[in-house]
Amino acid sequence: MATDIHTLEQRYFDSCRRHDVLPNPAILSGFFKADVRKSQNEPCTLEIILEYLKDIDFQPLLEVCMQIGATEIEAVDVRSGTSCMLTGEFALSLMHAIDQKLRVVDLHDSSFGKDFIRNLSQRGLMCEVLNLRSSRFRKLNMIGEFKRIHTLNLDYSTSLTSFKEDCFSCMPNLICLSMCETRVGNLWTTIAALSKLPSLAELRFQNWLCCDDTGNSSGSSDQDDKTDFSQLNICSSFGAYGNVVINPDSQILVEDSSDDSEVDFSSQHREYDYLELLSNLVPRLDGEIDLWNEVSFDAFSNQNEEESSAGVLARKVDRERATITYSQYFEHLPYGRKHKESVVSILQQREIKASQTRGKTSRQKTSYPSGMSQYFYTRSLSAAKVGSSAWPCLHTLTVSGNHMGDENRSFRPRQFEYHPSISCLMVFGTLDGEIVVVNHENENIVSYIPSFGAMNSVLGLCWLKKYPSKLIAGSDNGSLKLYDIRHMPPSIRGMHYGAGTVTFDEFDQLTSVHVNSTDELFLASGYSKNIALYDINSGRRLQVFADMHKEHINVVKFSNHSPSIFATSSFDQDVKLWDLRQKPIQPCYTASSSKGNVMVCFSPDDHYLLVSAVDNEVRQLLAVDGRVHLNFGITATGSSQNYTRSYYLNGRDYIVSGSCDEHVVRICCAQTGRRLRDISLEGKGSGTSMFVQSLRGDPFRDFNMSILAAYTRPSSKSEIVKVNLLASTDHCDKECSHGQHSRPSRSMGG
Repeated sequence: MATDIHTLEQRYFDSCRRHDVLPNPAILSGFFKADVRKSQNEPCTLEIILEYLKDIDFQPLLEVCMQIGATEIEAVDVRSGTSCMLTGEFALSLMHAIDQKLRVVDLHDSSFGKDFIRNLSQRGLMCEVLNLRSSRFRKLNMIGEFKRIHTLNLDYSTSLTSFKEDCFSCMPNLICLSMCETRVGNLWTTIAALSKLPSLAELRFQNWLCCDDTGNSSGSSDQDDKTDFSQLNICSSFGAYGNVVINPDSQILVEDSSDDSEVDFSSQHREYDYLELLSNLVPRLDGEIDLWNEVSFDAFSNQNEEESSAGVLARKVDRERATITYSQYFEHLPYGRKHKESVVSILQQREIKASQTRGKTSRQKTSYPSGMSQYFYTRSLSAAKVGSSAWPCLHTLTVSGNHMGDENRSFRPRQFEYHPSISCLMVFGTLDGEIVVVNHENENIVSYIPSFGAMNSVLGLCWLKKYPSKLIAGSDNGSLKLYDIRHMPPSIRGMHYGAGTVTFDEFDQLTSVHVNSTDELFLASGYSKNIALYDINSGRRLQVFADMHKEHINVVKFSNHSPSIFATSSFDQDVKLWDLRQKPIQPCYTASSSKGNVMVCFSPDDHYLLVSAVDNEVRQLLAVDGRVHLNFGITATGSSQNYTRSYYLNGRDYIVSGSCDEHVVRICCAQTGRRLRDISLEGKGSGTSMFVQSLRGDPFRDFNMSILAAYTRPSSKSEIVKVNLLASTDHCDKECSHGQHSRPSRSMGG
């Protein structure tokens, strides 16, 4: 026979006497209310308010909780307020002791701390409903046992941005998930995580400020201000509207990248463009949720008149507006394909040289889009395959000092470049003036060049194309040298200073060097309005071109195929194209940005110039006359120190862009400007945030790149992270290690 409430209450008194503790009034009140509910034939529920408990109350209450399973109490609800004197570990032990009768758990993490949230996520709970409001984690990772949970409420977790891959794998019975007033914006990883919830039937986001007659619903937790998602046919104002305000009560200014880090808030508003929030919308994968058909805009077409009268808009103009905006900003299929095709079908058409356009007759010849590269099929198939990995493989390039006789030796990269003709080689320069040539496939050092006291931070690196063993290196103290790595062993021992080295006249405060296509000349720029032209064969400086810009010149780049054509980018907001054959006094043309230009580069075929200005202003210009071909429309952060760098990926098919104040790398189609996806760099150490200092696309491997990542903490180390978009984290040979910390550099250069 089940133990009644009065008996359980008496046992609590006995336990208090044994532990010499006074009975807690809040616990006695809970017993009384449970008894009243029973007398009124209501469910006999015991409510435990953690806010009124202290550590001294723990032991007697724990003994009672361990006996609840054999009592007439049907369910126990545990709630916490904004402040609590009870230790988090004690609170978690109480909830585990209640076990199967634990029904609702309502937690506010400010009552306990980040360790409590971490332990809760790892150990799990047997509750049915979990309401978790937290500002201590950016990336949710609930890997513990939550087998009984059917409702998870994450509303007002204001720092939550994404989910880890296995976050929901232990929640087979989760039916309702609410994420109102969070900052979850990466639909790619979100949908991949949600696909592991077989029972999910209701999904809630906040209503957004979408049109004039709807009002601003963010900031309210009422039921009317939430959007219900029945059978994942999301019925919200999730449409395509200009600017929307998310979390208007808090703007994250200083944010840690650790999963459970503290964040700071201000009262300012932060606006997100709709395109930015939906930047990871991708084609549907077999067996997964169709983001477009079932998530985004079918919401408008699936509403009946009754729902419309209840406040959910379902107007024809909304559907049309959504369709237009989606087609304007998003590419449903890669390379402008109108229909989904199987890989087998594409390969068969290629083999028989069939037309790629449906509806063509056999008399019509095969036509291909203008400017299509010879790798079109490979890249098109890869573009489809890239959707198979929501969490791509990120691997930190680990270069040890074993070959140098120092196992504990580590490097602080500041600049790096892939070799243009040898796929396994990469060179990077360090903040200490060292130059390291590494086989980035096996992570062995090929050549090591110490600073010899002459180099400071290495900011300029450029390989020679016709002489694959030679490279130009420049540092911020003006030193300029040509090295032949054949004469540079992987260790200091046996090295003869000067062997295979050519020293050029210095260029003060250097930030950039670049060699022309014939390996005859190279240019240097820096914190001045001038650039210098050098002759590689003679080792002489030929000329200094003065006052080419109104402010200092961050980057200078030769074209890839014309040995006399080069471009300069400056903080005076101008990008200029020059021709050495015309004695560069006047530029061929000038193109202006709205902010200071950080860098410029030519596309591999020299058809375009890719210009990156401060705070995500990225544009593609026609190299022939400087007209704007594409504006990628990346949302600005409002920071004047957010230096943005962009390069080409997969030939000229895509561009990759990252900024030193953000932990996101964006990948956009270079033909349409549409976003392919975003890559987030997450630090694993406590209190760490990763940011993009530089990046390059791998010239030999499609959808592979490397990112020079830095951290916010001082006196710490940067690292080169290799990214493979076609492989998931599960298939990486080595796990990523982001335990180091480094301050993002504000230096210019590529």
